[in-house]
Amino acid sequence: MKNQLDTQPVEKKMSWYTLALMAFTAVWGFGNVINGFSEYNGLKAIVAWIIIFALYFVPYALMVGELGSAFKDAEGGVSSWIMQTIGPRMAYYAGWTYWVVHMPYISQKPNSVMIASSWAIFQDARISDMNPLVMQFAGLAIFLVALALASRGLSILKKLASVAGMASFVMSILYILLMMAAPAITGAKTLQIDWSLQTFMPTFDLKFFTGLSILIFAVGGCEKLSPYVNRMKNPSKDFSTGMIALAVMVCVCAVLGTIAMGMMFDSNNIPKDLMTNGAYYAFATLGEYYHVGNVFVIAFALTNAISQFTVMILSIDAPLCILLGSADKEYIPKSLFVQNKYGAYTKGHKMVLVIVGILIVVPAFGIGSVDELVRWLVKVNSVCMPLRYLWVFVAYIALKKAGNAFPSAYHFVKNKTVGIIFGAWCFIVTAIACIGGIYSDEPFELILNILTPVVLVLLGFIMPYIAKHQNARDLS
Repeated sequence: MKNQLDTQPVEKKMSWYTLALMAFTAVWGFGNVINGFSEYNGLKAIVAWIIIFALYFVPYALMVGELGSAFKDAEGGVSSWIMQTIGPRMAYYAGWTYWVVHMPYISQKPNSVMIASSWAIFQDARISDMNPLVMQFAGLAIFLVALALASRGLSILKKLASVAGMASFVMSILYILLMMAAPAITGAKTLQIDWSLQTFMPTFDLKFFTGLSILIFAVGGCEKLSPYVNRMKNPSKDFSTGMIALAVMVCVCAVLGTIAMGMMFDSNNIPKDLMTNGAYYAFATLGEYYHVGNVFVIAFALTNAISQFTVMILSIDAPLCILLGSADKEYIPKSLFVQNKYGAYTKGHKMVLVIVGILIVVPAFGIGSVDELVRWLVKVNSVCMPLRYLWVFVAYIALKKAGNAFPSAYHFVKNKTVGIIFGAWCFIVTAIACIGGIYSDEPFELILNILTPVVLVLLGFIMPYIAKHQNARDLS
């Protein structure tokens, strides 16, 4: 007779390379290459990417590993870390920040859906000639459809988002491989790259530093990987190995992707609509090289349209569930916890509707072209989204200050002071990047860049007072 313990299921442990590959698909995307190439004058983006990976991304990812290991049973992510290291009020602010920075992100998605759909149908850049006001109101209609679907809690959307996202990711990697191989396989006449230092060395001026927010926005989000730390075969070794492997893979893809773009686009004459249409230009040209017509661009456009639409729906619901699912009702009005029969937070969705609706409509009245609108949306997201990363570093600093109060199977650094310095470094870099990203030559865009993060964050300070008033009224 077998021992009863022998019949117990054994949890399958994750290897470092499995973690690295899984993280790679979650963190990286082809749009990051396009944005970096556009913002940093083509091939000069390579040095900027390497700097960000070495001085920011690697320590950031490894800090997340230690936090995930120390709080392995915490389900609320960053807000749970703050709850245990600092307290409930700061945990609420962390949760609010995580949720509210998704509002500009959601407002960007309808444009992405329309651009991808236009390329799938017409295979050209006519979307850039569209009136921004018309585009934004059409985008508002798309957002309303997404909001209606989110309120019905359609679980199939998660699977669809995963499949479409993976397809877009695979095509992005294929672009790099096929583009690099095109001259040898098809004899394609690509641009000749001057491999001198001058070609790759950026100018460390104001533009360089105000553009860092776009790169930090691109590499952020590692905190999503924290639950996997304690599923590793050897957490103290394998997680750090996996994160370093992730950093290497992302860095290699950023560098090779930028070189591939440099073989197709002149770094000294970058198209003004590159952020809008760059990915589609790339796949259209690749189709010409391989004599397959518009097959590549249509396939990428279709998968990207589906991916962007489903991500928009999930971004409406998932961050809200995280905020309300782990929130202290002392800080959030109880009316926001009302759910419909599908489990969706109806009042929360109305709040999303108001905020995102404003973010979609207002810019169209002051930004004169679709290309400029797309560029602004990327920029404002690069200012707002990294604000949530700040709480990761706050949590890490608090963890190191707590000493041995929270045991961890994995340590980025064991020395308390060194750990605090690393946390402070990443916090300062993120904060400076966000502040620098606000700058714009256009007064209207500058005002929006200032007001958007300030108003979104300040809304979080209002909620506890509303909750306090409602709770007091209920007790009276």
